[in-house]
Amino acid sequence: MKRVVITGLGAITPLGNTVTEFWENIVAGKSGAAPITKFDSSKFKTQFACEVKNFHPEEFLEKKEIRKYDLFTQYAIAASDQAIQDAGLDFAQMSEAERYEVGVIWGTGNGGIGTFEEQLREFHSGDGTPRFNPFFIPKMIVDIAAGVISIRHKLYGPNYCTVSACASSNTAIISAFDTIRMGKASIMVAGGSEAAITESSVGGFSSAQALSKRNDHPETASRPFDQDRDGFVMGEGAGALILEELEHAVKRGARIYAEMVGGGMAGDAYHLTGTSSNGLGAALGMEKALRDAQLTPNQIDYINAHATSTGIGDLSELNGVKKVFDAVPVTISATKSMTGHLLGAAGAVESIISVMAVKEDIIPPTINTQNLDPAIPEGLELVLNKSISKPLHYVLNNTFGFGGHTASSIFKKYTD
Repeated sequence: MKRVVITGLGAITPLGNTVTEFWENIVAGKSGAAPITKFDSSKFKTQFACEVKNFHPEEFLEKKEIRKYDLFTQYAIAASDQAIQDAGLDFAQMSEAERYEVGVIWGTGNGGIGTFEEQLREFHSGDGTPRFNPFFIPKMIVDIAAGVISIRHKLYGPNYCTVSACASSNTAIISAFDTIRMGKASIMVAGGSEAAITESSVGGFSSAQALSKRNDHPETASRPFDQDRDGFVMGEGAGALILEELEHAVKRGARIYAEMVGGGMAGDAYHLTGTSSNGLGAALGMEKALRDAQLTPNQIDYINAHATSTGIGDLSELNGVKKVFDAVPVTISATKSMTGHLLGAAGAVESIISVMAVKEDIIPPTINTQNLDPAIPEGLELVLNKSISKPLHYVLNNTFGFGGHTASSIFKKYTD
């Protein structure tokens, strides 16, 4: 099978709207959490989130286009445009036949939930006559970001959306990886976006007792592995990666960040929203990724954990890690302590972190963890409070979603 490399990155996040700014803040251990500004949250039990700051869609889109697209699609366009430019790709200069070999796979969990809320409010505030915006459906449906990226750049290769809750964008990246190595495309734009800091989304997760309620100190609320963790902090944004067949990338002189060498997906088959305490689903996904990459556990230098700062979820994942890695010392950190949980975009944003980590030999920290949960399995090396420098050859990125979806991807330091 063909080898696949990463040649471009793009990010719209609570910690910066470029990869450079985002990575600098991640390494510095900054938090993106603050009081919610998108709506009046005073009546909600949770009144904070990790919002994207200083996002100006007019920098990427014309005014008439902005009206056509939900915020999750605007984030997708901004991140994918960045990644395409970063990869040194000019699709306008490619022949139509070349663009037949370029595709888009984009993940999201909630799609245009903001548009859905807005339209229903307008309907119920009127006289009952069913008047809806003609762009209501195309703004709302989850596949539209993938479609818009394809249309925007005239890309005729495989084009679809992956929806596996919080594993959605990692699933998209693994799918893009498989597409290229099987020879079905030469370049894929892959990633995910989410814009779910809305009343219904925050209210729904809050009612499910999933969100932290540390309203007085939001910047310290996301605290994976801490015995006092009380739920995740919602985030938003987008991450985009350009995956490219190695020979194609080398031929055009592309800069290569890292090589992708494996991906594993599995089902926890346990519960609607929870994960099995023994970590079976997490373990299966990681084992499949290792087999796919033809690696042994002792070759993985760092795991970017899914760890959302929920009681059951954090322990479940670490139990899964313990199953797979057993006595092998493996270094782990949870970057959601800084970004919050970007839901369907989490896997893409954390893939960017994983790629930058293996490129720069830096492991970002888990911040806010002051008192380790005594139930955490022994023998795991957790990076707390400060980044560390360490030679990295292979990095594994975990994501899990409601419904038992698990996805693990592996990135390798690229050498000629």
